[in-house]
Amino acid sequence: MDMFRRSIISVILVFSVFNYYSDIYAQPVPAGDENIPYLMTFGPKSETSWGDDDFSQTFFFFIPKDFVEPIFIRVYDPDTGGELDELNGVFDSKTMYSVYGGKGCFSDADAKETQPQGNYKSGNFLATRTFGVNPKLDKNWYTFGPFNPTEGEFDAKFDGYIFKVIADGIAGDDGNLYRYYLSTQYDENKAVEGANAFAYEYSFRMHDDPNEVSHIYPYVDDRTISVKLMNFDWDNDGFIRTVSVARKGQLIKVSNEDNWVEDEFKIYDEEKNTSLDIQFIKRKNPPVRNNNVVVNVRNQYGELLPFYVIPIGGVPKYKYGIGVRKEK
Repeated sequence: MDMFRRSIISVILVFSVFNYYSDIYAQPVPAGDENIPYLMTFGPKSETSWGDDDFSQTFFFFIPKDFVEPIFIRVYDPDTGGELDELNGVFDSKTMYSVYGGKGCFSDADAKETQPQGNYKSGNFLATRTFGVNPKLDKNWYTFGPFNPTEGEFDAKFDGYIFKVIADGIAGDDGNLYRYYLSTQYDENKAVEGANAFAYEYSFRMHDDPNEVSHIYPYVDDRTISVKLMNFDWDNDGFIRTVSVARKGQLIKVSNEDNWVEDEFKIYDEEKNTSLDIQFIKRKNPPVRNNNVVVNVRNQYGELLPFYVIPIGGVPKYKYGIGVRKEK
């Protein structure tokens, strides 16, 4: 093998290893495997038919207990105005981002529900900032922190600390599209090794390109025997299917404009303690643009399943050896 070919193969191997570890340790929200362009929160004067059912979104960030360096929570394009956001007339919306830690920030039941009601702002209030139209932050980052990891709420099940970030639409009727990143640095994105982020309800923007498939990954624990998947304002934009280690592709009932639809299905034994892959597959014609969707999944007890941006156990792959099943 000549020197040129050896050099090309070496470059390919280096990039493959880099991409592999980037997927494991990167903490953008949404993450690469999800292929979701942006999170979405509208102002409270918006019609829900634009795709946001409650004008609020909560995310949790998990930090391993042995990580002792300061952490930062960064927001990409936090303002409502400019190229990325969804205009309704004139930009007049404001979004308030708030960070919480301490006792109750995660463990309070209201914090893990789908509606911004009751004590959903539980825990110790650590930081907040409200953004309207701000050209300096359009397609740029704003950073909260530094925070000591121990300022989060310790959770024995996770064996680490959890922070909560709430994005509330507090004025106007426009759509705010944004992303998060959990970082070790104030002014750049450096992943916190072993960390993760998750939500119990996902409000997000779909791609306009019909060839792009988006994913969310609810985790199924060993107590779950059935799940109820709910989706809002899908706009009949193609179809939604579930893939798992035991499921090659089960179609899910889909919503149209401004309505909720639910679909319930059994969980197989092989699917327990794994993640499901909920896939959002757009139709080709006629194309649907600016489609905003809300999704949540509950088990048979009515408990919400968490969506991890880095799926627990990895992205599920259908195992052909399990075979075809018949529903009872």
